[in-house]
This record gives sequence, C-alpha cells and structure tokens, in this order.
Amino acid sequence: MAEHIGQRIASRRRARRMTQADLAREAHVSLSMVKACERGVRMPGASTLEAIAAALAVDASRLDPAYTGTSSRVHAALPAISAAIAGYEYALDPPRSTLDQIRSEVAAAVEWRLAAQYRLIATQAPRILGEVLAHLHRGEAARLVVAAARAADAVAYKYGAHDLSARLIDVMRWAALQAEDPVVSATVAYVQAETFLAAHAHRAGQIVLERALDATPAPLDELSTAAIGALHMRTAVVAARAGDPDAADSHLREARALADRLPEGVYLGTAFGPSSVRIHEVALAVSLGQDHIGRALDVARGWSPGNEIPAERRSGFWIEVARAQLWSGDPDDAFESLKTARRHAPQHVRQHPWAREDIATIRRLKRADAESLTAYAEWIGAV
Repeated sequence: MAEHIGQRIASRRRARRMTQADLAREAHVSLSMVKACERGVRMPGASTLEAIAAALAVDASRLDPAYTGTSSRVHAALPAISAAIAGYEYALDPPRSTLDQIRSEVAAAVEWRLAAQYRLIATQAPRILGEVLAHLHRGEAARLVVAAARAADAVAYKYGAHDLSARLIDVMRWAALQAEDPVVSATVAYVQAETFLAAHAHRAGQIVLERALDATPAPLDELSTAAIGALHMRTAVVAARAGDPDAADSHLREARALADRLPEGVYLGTAFGPSSVRIHEVALAVSLGQDHIGRALDVARGWSPGNEIPAERRSGFWIEVARAQLWSGDPDDAFESLKTARRHAPQHVRQHPWAREDIATIRRLKRADAESLTAYAEWIGAV
C-alpha cells in the first residue's frame, strides 16, 4: 500500500510540474520525507498525507483510498470528549499520570491547537481531559484544565459541535474560578467569545467581553499584559461584527498599546504581540463589511505574518485577506490567498465556512481556470 501511495504522490506531483523539493516546500515537510514516501520506503502519517495532498490540490483519499479523513476521525472522537467532561465538577477517579507527565501532554495539545492539528487533538483529548480534571480535584492544575479544555474546544468549535464547545467553555470557566487568577479568567473570556460568534449574538458578546475587561485588574507583568491585550483584540472583532466601529477601533488601540510592550509570542496558549494585532486589524475591517475592505487591503499590502505567528492564525489572516480581495473585485488574488492559507494550515482552511463560500464564488466567476479551482473546491467540499 505504501508503494501505491508513493506512486500516486509522484504521479500527481509530475502532473503539476513540481519537483520533489517544490512539494516538500509547499507541504511544509522534509525533502527526505517526500523522497521516502515516493519510493515506498515510508508510509506517510495522517497529518503528513494531508499536508502533501493539500500541496498537490487533491483530497488525501485520492492518494490513499483507505484514508477516512480528518473530519470523520474528529467526529468519531467527539462523543468521547463529551463523556470526559460529563462529571467535571466531581472527583471520579484518581489521576494515573504524574503532574509533570500531564503538563507535558497538555503542552503538546496546545502546540497542536496552534498548528491546527485537529485530528491529533481529537484522539488524545478525552484521556488528557480526564487526567487534568483528576489532578484539579486534588488541588492542582487549574491552568492545565483550561489549556486542555481549550484544545478540545478548538476541535469542537471548528467542526460545528457548538453545544459541546459551550460545555467545554463552562469547564474552563469553572476551572478559572478554582484558580482565582485574573489572567486565567481573561483567557477564558477570550475563548468564550466563540459562543457568541457561533450564535451571531455579537452585541451580547461585546457586552460580556467588555464586562470581563472591566473586571480585570491593570496588567502587571508579561502574562497579564498579553491576556488583557488579547481580550481587547477579540473584543474589537466582536464589536465590529456588532456594528460598533467606534468601540472596535477603541479596543484595537488598547490592544496595540499593550502589544507594543511585548515581543510577539504565545502567552498561556494565545498568540499576542504587534503582528497579532495587525492580523486582527484585517479581521476587524472585514467584519465591519465591504465599506471597510480598503483598510484590510492596506494592512495586507506588502506585509504578511511570519513564522513567529502560529499556523492557524497565519491561515486565518489569508482567509480574511481573500475575502477582502474578492469583495474588491479581484478573484485571482483571492484564490492565491486561499491557496496560501491552505499551505499554512490545511485542516483549518477545510473547516472554515468563509473559505468554502469564497472558493465557490471564485469558481463561478473564473471559469477559465476551472481545473485548479475545481480541484480546490472538491478538496474543501464546496462542490
């Protein structure tokens, strides 16, 4: 089977006139991995197969007919995640792992979330959640519970399980109360915005997030500065979707002022810094609607996020830029931006409703480039 998969990879690569080095670069895998896969020496793992398939503009099942896909694997894991938090308020079983062991596993789950590796999260989240909750009931691990639940929430939210997402956020809020830590509470409020975004209850979300900001003490160190800055960033976008541009701009200014104090980085699982604020300025402009797309395009002109930004957020930036480009009447550039988004985080793009909507629109407008557009649309599930 590995040999056949390798042959399919090589055949598709040659059809697209790509060298092995081109494929490695586009898929963000090593050249030695590409060579080994094509020779049949190595069987690509699920994440590698999806990355290669994305670079070749095909569904992973075209390369490996036995591959069931990330989506089906994630959906199959959701009931186990739900069961893992069913009795989160109660001490059910003692932990089986040491606190150091589970801390390492939660750190890996955070990395997977930032890299949009949802399949890995889905398969590991039930056990990790059970372990961190067991440790919390022994008086430890409140921050770890928040981090683990947030990783699981990324899967639930992206794959449309919004009821499960809301329950995971309830677990985070409960753990934050145990921690009695305003930085953790600000982080949870940041994630809670998803509930309002999913329900399109933007005005309610703006009020809740602004109240969370009012309840947060002034920042004293890097972690609190980043947590409050990120919350201002998220509130700016929610306010924009609520149709309140003045509040949106005010929150973005607050976020920018706090970001100027810090290097770009990941703080308690949230990327924050000057580049993150710049990305959110694009999101704010797109959220405000077509009258503001010039602002989004101005930010994106001559600038793009580098590797200091997690893959999921880089991908989101290009999805937002693509929408602005499409609204401005430039479907060619919009398609290029969507292809760039896929190179950074294919699993994230595949679950993003805007990416699916926009590629379908571009395909209607650009019949002359039907082959590559159709391949992308089939990959994302838009046709």
